[in-house]
Parts: sequence; structure tokens; C-alpha cells
Amino acid sequence: MLSQEDLKQIAQKGITEEQITNQLNEFKTGFPFLKLEAAASIGHGIVAPDEEERKKLVNAWNEYKAAGRRIVKFVPASGAASRMFKDMFAFLSADYEVPTTDFEKHYFNNLKKFAFYEALNAACLKNEGKDIDALIAAGNYKAVVANMLEAKGLNYGQLPKGLLLFHNYAEGARTPMEEHLVEGALYAASNSEANVHFTVSHEHMELFKQKVAEKADGFAEKYGIKYDITFSEQKPSTDTIAANSDNTPFRNEDGSLLFRPGGHGALIENLNEIAADVIFVKNIDNVVPDRLKADTVEWKQVIAGVLVTLQQRAFDYLRLLDSGVYNHEQLEEIIRFVQNDLCCRKADIKHLEDADLVIYLKQKLNRPMRVCGVVKNVGEPGGGPFLTYNQDGTVSLQILESSQIDKSNQEYMEMFTKGTHFNPVDLVCAVKDYQGNAFNLPDYVDKTTGFISSKSKNGRELRALELPGLWNGAMSNWNTVFVEVPLSTFNPVKTVNDLLREQHQ
Repeated sequence: MLSQEDLKQIAQKGITEEQITNQLNEFKTGFPFLKLEAAASIGHGIVAPDEEERKKLVNAWNEYKAAGRRIVKFVPASGAASRMFKDMFAFLSADYEVPTTDFEKHYFNNLKKFAFYEALNAACLKNEGKDIDALIAAGNYKAVVANMLEAKGLNYGQLPKGLLLFHNYAEGARTPMEEHLVEGALYAASNSEANVHFTVSHEHMELFKQKVAEKADGFAEKYGIKYDITFSEQKPSTDTIAANSDNTPFRNEDGSLLFRPGGHGALIENLNEIAADVIFVKNIDNVVPDRLKADTVEWKQVIAGVLVTLQQRAFDYLRLLDSGVYNHEQLEEIIRFVQNDLCCRKADIKHLEDADLVIYLKQKLNRPMRVCGVVKNVGEPGGGPFLTYNQDGTVSLQILESSQIDKSNQEYMEMFTKGTHFNPVDLVCAVKDYQGNAFNLPDYVDKTTGFISSKSKNGRELRALELPGLWNGAMSNWNTVFVEVPLSTFNPVKTVNDLLREQHQ
């Protein structure tokens, strides 16, 4: 099935023939649905610290930072913004000339409120010889949109979200990338240094670097810190082969194999290469202006405080087990910690002999740990927090997407639709063991949690394979804890008109 040319193409990507064989088999067999115990809720997998507890947790985080640990803020930023402008692309190609849908009317009625308005106005003047007001007065609405989306103007139809102007300030509009630099200074700096890492696509790397060179020094001066800002690209070796409907390899017009990016789960490789004690993970578009950052900063410190407090206890227990000097009561205490605090349960734990019990406890304690902020469910699309059965029969907390749930199982669908909380991708991760060694994160991926979707290329249908998602199956075998955070910390921008919401003004 694979020619010598195919094998050469595969090798150039750093992929093995065995991996391709496995991927083609996965198209045939599909992925199993996950077995669920329940949707997580407050008191049942989700903790909601009160004000007093929050103060202690913030203090715990600040003490941890003061000890000179290396902290990194990791921002997946490779996605193009084209989906943000789907409605405006539709307007450009529509057979009418004036705003007609509610979305189009809302956009034009509020055009002056967008942070990119001044830049767009300048582009219109340059390219059309008229400003926005004059173009609209002449009924030429489409020229305004074309100057926003196309290369002759702002090129927002092709740029990544991280480089669009999101928020207005007296000193000039800011991009999400700049807002993340500010956040890094406010809660993730230690030793007067903020380490921020962006994963970007190859074609946008230089633009990101230029913007950083332009802006970072100003923020460093403002916050009295130094920045170490780094970038990486999704590795070609994490691309997956595309298949036809009969599960044979999909080929381009020139006969070569078609590969597609493996989804955000591919970034576990990038995360694995970050040298850090603690890593914050947050999406590029979930940022707010400075006037609203206080909640974000407080709650980031709270979830980080939960992480380092739990990690310290896990480390203490591991050292105790290593010493070999412990009694039955201490083993009972460790079991309670694993079951109650880390929410990892094993039905037959009481039947284990002491030697097997110690092996089991060490295995569950000595692995990467993450604390995830979750918000009350307000009907946003995406994953939710669940108690799920793992490959080894234990039950633990996981973030699940709808594609991982058997839609024909009424009980599971009810859990999913009635779930009280939602995952906004607000994670803080501990990635070193109790002896100070970095975990090899790919070892903790549940490879059975990928999924298959239908796509097309040049009008031809194809099947695409996505790797286990970064905060889903790629972190499946981590210790996971959920903390309820307020909705004010979750302000994604999915469409251009979301920038008109009060939280982005």
C-alpha cells in the first residue's frame, strides 16, 4: 500500500512506518467511548474554596514563587483567526450589498468600538481613498470588510488570533499576545522574571517575534521584571495521515500522501520540552483588559496554591513510602489523600496486600499533577469535568469532549447535558517528580482517546485523525483536581462580535 516515495515522505516528517500502520488501523477500528461514573460537581470532584481558604492558597503560591522556582506560562497560539470572521466572509460573498443579518448589523452599528477601528480606517484611506464613514455613506460596506480581512488591508482573515487588536487603551490598542505578557508579569513571575512560551504556526513565527520585539520592553519596564519569551511550532512528527472513506490513505493530486496537524493534543510534545517546575496553560483568546484582570490574577494564584499544596503532600508521602518506615495508620492516611484529595479511587483497594498497596500508592502519587479551573456551565461548546473509568479500572477526574461520549447511551448523554460545570482551559501543571526530575509527559497519554472527524480537501471528502486532546486524553494519566472559578475569568473570543461584549471593551 505504501510506495518507496511514501516511505521517504513519511521519514522526512520524522514519522515511522509503524505509526502510519497504527493510524490506518485506528481509522478501521475507531476509538472506544469512555466509561463514565458521573459528571463532576461541587463536593463530588470539584472544590470551591471560601474566602479564607483562598487567602491561604494565594499565600502558599507566593511562598512557592519566593523560593525561586521556575514558572512558565504556556499559551497555545497557532490557530488562525479565520473562524472568527466566518460571518463577515459570508457577507463579502453574499448577493446583497448592505448589512442584512443581525450579525452584520451589529458589526457595522458598533464598528467604532472595535480596538482595530483606527487601523482599519487607515487601511481604507490608503486603499480606497476614503475613510470608513465615507465608504459607508456611499453604501460600500463590503470595501470596509475587505480591508479588514484581505492582505491589502489588515489581513485579519489570515492572521492568528494572538496578533489581532483586541482591547483599547489610552496608549494604543493591545493584542491577546500582549495581554498574556501582562498576565505573566502579574501572577507567573519569580526571581523578577516572567517566562512566557507561545506555540505558533510556522508561517506566523516572524510576525510574533516582531510584535514581541516591539512590545516586551515596555511591559518589562512597567512591571519591573525581565521577560524570557520563547516560541515553538507543532512538530511535523505529530501530523496524522488522512484517509479515504474506505480507510486507505488519502492522496493529493500529485499522488503524495496527505498529512494533517494532529490537533492540540500534539502540543504535549511542546509542553514536554519546557524546563519548569510549574506551567500555566491558557488559550490565547481568553484575555481581558487591565481593568478586569484582578479576578483572573487572584484565581490563577488560588489554583496554583491548590497545586503546590497538594504536590507538597504527595512528595511527603512518597518520601515516607520510600523510607520503608511507616505504619498501617499512615498507609490509611495516604489512601484517604489519594481517594479524597486527588479523587482517584480503586474499588478493590482494601483487598490489596501491603506490598501491592505501596506499589499502587507510589504509582498514583508519582505522576504529573494538574489543577483545572472550571466555570459554571453557561452553554458554551466544549468539554466538561467528569469522573471516568481508566484503563486500570480506577476512577479519576478527566476533562471530556462530547466526541468521547457514546451518544446512544441515554444515561451518559444526560450526564453531559446536565453537567453543572464547563472546562475553559485554565490549567496549572506540576511536571517534576519528588526527586526533582522532569516527567516524560508522553508516557501519561491515553492513546485510546483520539477521535476521527470528517473533513474535505478541494471538494473531496476525507477522514481526519486527531490525537488525544492536550487537556483531554493527553493528560489522562495525570493527577487531576478541579476548582470552581468565577465566570469573570472566562471570556473567549469565538467571533469578531464577541469583542463588542462589555468584558472586551
